[in-house]
Amino acid sequence: MKRSIFYVTRGIVLTLVACCSTAGAAQWANPGLVVSADELKKGMEKDNWVAVDCRDLKDYAAGHIPGAISFGNRCKKALRDPTSRVFRDSSKYERLFGKVGIGNDTHVVFYYDGLGTMTDATTGFWIMEYLGHDKAHVLNGGIDAWRKSGNRLDNKPVKLKETTFKASVVPARFSTSDEILAIANGEEPDTQLVDSRSKKEYQGKDIRALRGGHVANTALNASHKDTLPREKNKKTGAMETIAYIDPDTAEKAYSTLDKNKRVVAHCQTGTRSTLTYLQLRALGFKDPANWDESWRVYGSYQEFPVEDEQWFNFDGVNKKIKSLEKEVDALQKAKK
Repeated sequence: MKRSIFYVTRGIVLTLVACCSTAGAAQWANPGLVVSADELKKGMEKDNWVAVDCRDLKDYAAGHIPGAISFGNRCKKALRDPTSRVFRDSSKYERLFGKVGIGNDTHVVFYYDGLGTMTDATTGFWIMEYLGHDKAHVLNGGIDAWRKSGNRLDNKPVKLKETTFKASVVPARFSTSDEILAIANGEEPDTQLVDSRSKKEYQGKDIRALRGGHVANTALNASHKDTLPREKNKKTGAMETIAYIDPDTAEKAYSTLDKNKRVVAHCQTGTRSTLTYLQLRALGFKDPANWDESWRVYGSYQEFPVEDEQWFNFDGVNKKIKSLEKEVDALQKAKK
């Protein structure tokens, strides 16, 4: 009973089956990148399929897809350095993946639990693609889709036999700040830059670096959540975003872009934009990439061109901190 209660997503009933069966105009150009629960179940019957649970270890321990492994932490943490950047030394990934039983012939399916960890799974997917692994997938709908298909969970930890993984890095799937600066300066007119942050971040109203705003010559601002379908919460009646990607919604979100030209996605830390990368790949964009450093680096350099520029108000923050400190002191004195 505890297990079934644990996996109800905050009272929201997700009708993924209805979402899947809805006839849409668009189709995935590369459908194999996004797999269904049934496809995963069938694949897991083979020796060369591995499911990776991208959630916290405690969530994995409470109940995971049978046969799934964990990296010991959320994927966006386990697969990147403390600054949320990928390891440029691919040998670190070779050791990690080989140790957990992922080889070059292994189909790796990353899965998540709701919107909170969806981009953990897409981070894993993008990193595998950057390393040249052509058998990376994401379970569409995550663990909720698995449960809704009538499948059980398991709480036994899984350890696979160690194997060998060799990276074959695809540099084009990794964008650098130098490339973005060239776009901002108008030196790369054929490269389309997609800002996957929220509208407020894009407009400089939500500042998460020294400066707020957006990169000059950005082609499109499409918040990662706005590229996902929405449906009515049966309890509240409110329309809510669901952690499921479908070709029709994604096609509309990126309809202004040219699929034959290079597209670079970014956000604050290069995490949310990995969802954009997956969608672009699935839609058949010829040359998509993710900007790993993203805004947290770009927005901290004064000389980089920024539109809708706003500076972080350190003075205001410091005053608020001092005010909070006084309130805490007053409360402590009142207790004595």
